[in-house]
Amino acid sequence: MSGGAAPFGLWAYLSASPLVWLCATVLAFLLGQRLAAAARGHPAVNPVMIAILALGALLWLTRTPYATYFAGAQFVHFLLGPATVALAVPLHRHRALVRRHLLPLSIALPVGSLVAVLSAVALARLFAIPAEAIVSLSPKSVTAAVAMGLSEELGGDPALTAVLCIATGVFGAVVVTPLMNALRIRNYAARGFAVGLTSHGIGTARAFAVDPVAGAFAGIAMALNAVATSVTLPLVLRWLGL
Repeated sequence: MSGGAAPFGLWAYLSASPLVWLCATVLAFLLGQRLAAAARGHPAVNPVMIAILALGALLWLTRTPYATYFAGAQFVHFLLGPATVALAVPLHRHRALVRRHLLPLSIALPVGSLVAVLSAVALARLFAIPAEAIVSLSPKSVTAAVAMGLSEELGGDPALTAVLCIATGVFGAVVVTPLMNALRIRNYAARGFAVGLTSHGIGTARAFAVDPVAGAFAGIAMALNAVATSVTLPLVLRWLGL
């Protein structure tokens, strides 16, 4: 084997191991965290976005199918369940504060959930997007696992929904801090609930990085919006004739 071919042969051998892609996923996220720390937590330097770009570039350069990558990275996917359940810990710690905000939360939840769906559908119709794509877009503010299930059940494309969910989460995590500062909203409960409702897990991770109270309320919003949208989305789409 020639010297130039040897590295490619070694890579072909290593890339077949699921452990390689698990390590690549963890290292990409650690890289994102390092860059975010170097940028002093600037919202535009989002660790998740950096990890996605780094892994996407690696898969493209190595011509690795997504199925091969996911065979190794699925352990991280499995941990999403326990990580979501763990959000109950900060919720329990701030339960007294949550009780004091029950009334505004009970109003903000249905309003925010409906606005997230209706605004997406309205914009999609404005640009004459096909019905299947509109259905795929409508649950974009719900956590990806729930959104993909809703999309598939209602006739959308779950893969497209997953992409749109991630894009929504990253965008929300990037703009939430400067937007809330510009609107002079200082209440971290309100800031966290807003980003959790609209930008699910990625927004919730950003909220925890800013303030524990914001993170707790973002976790509440993410969970409640998943339930609310699961109930209301089929009714809204049927009402809109989709």
